[in-house]
Amino acid sequence: MSSRNPPTLCELAIQSMLQDEATTIACLDWLPTALFPPLFKAAVAGGHSGIVKAMVASWPFIRLPLGALMKPGSSHQSTLKAALDGLDNLLSQKVQPRRCKLMALDLRLDTVTNFWNVFGTQSSTSEPSLQTPTTPQSWSKAQEGDHSGSVEKHQSLGRLEVLTDLCFQEAFPDKLLTFLIERVMERKGLPHLRCRKLQFIGTTSLLPVFGDILNMVQLDAVQEVEMHCSWDLHSLNLFAPHLAQMVHLNTLHLSGIFLNCAMFCQENEVANLLAQFTSPFLGLHHLQHLILDSVFLKNCLHKLLGCLQTPLETLRISHCSLVASDSTCLSLCACTSQLRSLGLSDVFRGGVSHAFLPGLLRRVSATLTHLHLAACGITDSELRALQPALGLCSQLSTLVLCGNSVSMAALQALLQHTIPLCKFTLLELPVPLHCYVGSQSSLLWGSLVYVIEDLKLTLQPLRPCSVIFSPKHDSSSWDTIIIHLYS
Repeated sequence: MSSRNPPTLCELAIQSMLQDEATTIACLDWLPTALFPPLFKAAVAGGHSGIVKAMVASWPFIRLPLGALMKPGSSHQSTLKAALDGLDNLLSQKVQPRRCKLMALDLRLDTVTNFWNVFGTQSSTSEPSLQTPTTPQSWSKAQEGDHSGSVEKHQSLGRLEVLTDLCFQEAFPDKLLTFLIERVMERKGLPHLRCRKLQFIGTTSLLPVFGDILNMVQLDAVQEVEMHCSWDLHSLNLFAPHLAQMVHLNTLHLSGIFLNCAMFCQENEVANLLAQFTSPFLGLHHLQHLILDSVFLKNCLHKLLGCLQTPLETLRISHCSLVASDSTCLSLCACTSQLRSLGLSDVFRGGVSHAFLPGLLRRVSATLTHLHLAACGITDSELRALQPALGLCSQLSTLVLCGNSVSMAALQALLQHTIPLCKFTLLELPVPLHCYVGSQSSLLWGSLVYVIEDLKLTLQPLRPCSVIFSPKHDSSSWDTIIIHLYS
């Protein structure tokens, strides 16, 4: 350290305390309140798990924003475990320790807080809701109050909350989930959990345990749910009562689940199970974004969308098998009347017709800004049929058509018709068929160069643009011509 910037007395004191963990832990009851934040911050940075654990159980502020100290992308499992061990010590006590005022352990990585700078020499701002007063006089008063407090003045441990996003992952649980599962298995009490986002990844056998954990989540605060698991309707209906309480849910992402289990159940049983799962959707008045990926929807989509009472902003369906009744409902359900983003990628299988698409586009023409139709089996005839409806989508800024088999003439006709009418900023187009030899396995680079030059000639009189080629990366992607258009 430069002699021009010698360590402050506070920094020297903290260095000394970190070198003698046992003494520091033993003296926490008498440590000045103002030293708690800088000491805790230094303990986290230096990996002093014992001090972190002890300080959580003695924290003299209402909230501990630990997540703000854990940088995204770095491993903080030892710090998290130490904090949870301290929380475990708190929860195991019938009466909260005299010094401790902790009511919320905030583990969210994106927490915006000035708490850790409040006691620094550079900051004069404070967060009164998170801390006791910071003048020397009020420190002494607070400490006197701490020593004279009666049992009635202790905070109720039943009000202790953990603020976090929860990932229910059976194969590789994180420290928080492991902590919660262990407490359930040992029949110990759980803290209240306030979560903005819940994720379920490959979870099956621990569903009952997860249900016990969800019972401690403030479900009306949940805004986003992701399910990436092979659940059928029986498993989903264990979750349905919790979903019904998520009245402020904004985003629901379902992946890999089975909404139709006709091969395992009688038809009337399937209908009853589906009705049980979809009934909570009647109360999701704040749902704006619905994403269905690799979901077995066959003859079920209309029952799901029909339960949504308010218009969606985003509807994305990909790698799903639809039937005629499913596609028809897209143009009729109340929830699809004001879409801003529509994705229907790889859903036109088994003879499902594209005939409903023009009607759906006309319905959302006043609001639609993003349209994804990748790998939809669109050919020249379907593209020509879509042109008039696409021209009506005056707010459309993004159009994705890669993975479809169309000719250069069809692409040029589409661009000449829609560019003057839409607000395109990004187009992702398929490479025309004549650029390939055989079944699109071998690309003719000379032909591709001519295609890019022809597209530039077509577009430049209409809008300034750049045209580039992006090759496919694997079997699940496509060769794509990417066009950026400028005002």
